[in-house]
Amino acid sequence: MVSVMEKQLIPAGYKQTEVGVIPDEWNSIQVQDVCDFIVPGRNKPLKFNGDIPWITTPDLTDCREVYFSRAGLKISKEEAKSVGSKIVPVGSVIMSCVGELGVVAIAGRNVVLNQQLHAFLPSEKINNYYLVYALKNQESYFYSMATKTALPYLNKDNCNSTPLPLPSIQEQTAIANALSDVDALIAALEKLINKKSAIKTAAMQQLLTGKKRLPPFDQLNTGYKQTDFGGIPEDWEVASLGDIGENIIGLTYSPDDVSDFGTLVLRSSNVQNNRLAFDDNVFVNMDIPERVIVREGDILICVRNGSRQLIGKCALIDKNTSGSAFGAFMSIYRSKSSNFVFFQFQSNIIQNQINEVMGATINQITNKDMAAFKILLPKDEKEQTAIANALSDMDKDLDALQQRLHKTQQIKQGMMQELLTGKTRLVKPRGAPNA
Repeated sequence: MVSVMEKQLIPAGYKQTEVGVIPDEWNSIQVQDVCDFIVPGRNKPLKFNGDIPWITTPDLTDCREVYFSRAGLKISKEEAKSVGSKIVPVGSVIMSCVGELGVVAIAGRNVVLNQQLHAFLPSEKINNYYLVYALKNQESYFYSMATKTALPYLNKDNCNSTPLPLPSIQEQTAIANALSDVDALIAALEKLINKKSAIKTAAMQQLLTGKKRLPPFDQLNTGYKQTDFGGIPEDWEVASLGDIGENIIGLTYSPDDVSDFGTLVLRSSNVQNNRLAFDDNVFVNMDIPERVIVREGDILICVRNGSRQLIGKCALIDKNTSGSAFGAFMSIYRSKSSNFVFFQFQSNIIQNQINEVMGATINQITNKDMAAFKILLPKDEKEQTAIANALSDMDKDLDALQQRLHKTQQIKQGMMQELLTGKTRLVKPRGAPNA
């Protein structure tokens, strides 16, 4: 029941419903009022030798069309029938209902779903793209309704009784088109980021091995020599990290030392995609040895972790982070060639050596291991700097694109909140005066 105070807060032309405050001419419905549905069979196919994609949650990208199984799984009509699965027709809306809830996509072709997905077959009363965005906007509702097991789970009734706001089909289409345009921009940015990331990877393979040289070093014509890593320029060398720098182990501290304020202790969570990140920080209030205080230009490296794939991930310490400490599962590599070595740590040259030294049960790189790692190094420090600067410029370009992508995603989220509640109208409300 709406209180007097709540009524006073509802703007004229709007009403309070199960889905919140919406325009008077909109309806509050359940998905089953405007959709049929398909519940996948419980049995997994035994044969994947057909031509109909077998779709699972990892195949879905929010608010995009899905055309294929990333694992390449396809089944036949006969196999689908034998395991009790129905073919989900093109244009249907697919939603995850186990584990990661509310991932919503559209079938770009006829598909078959595994048991962690649910399919809605929209009627003429609802635009399928509008349905995608309206469902996506109900993600918090899904988690509130999910069965509390090891993996959150939405049953058939939970899915089909999901409440949604329903404007006219004309306004649904306008909302869907506006949000689809933003999604198209997001997809284009993601594609550009992937392309530029691939260009950087190719550039690293060429520049960090001397196969391609930057001006004016490309005019030296020094010739090449053979090494264990293949041919390198005559004026390059194979250098051990221990010969050109030092590796420093991190700070050991106890839970009693942790404080709300104090010295930041950099850990593996502070390294994301070869960048420093500060979403998950730990501070300590204790006497800290000078040796574990980082300096600008140091390379922060994860050398021990329960997750094998995190070993060797690294970030370059910037001016703002200088003066922090670093934890015992991390190390700092310090060298006058750090800017160049930082990119070597991202290359196959060092990553392959990391994979070779790690034990079968202990995921760690020791100081001895680190000192023995070898890299290809220009003898001229000016060439090292030129290579590091070229790759750093590529990183800056990628960072700018990532920031643009993040901002666009935030804009889309704001648009969904405005458009799917009727706060902003793309179709003139019934009875509104002409401009």
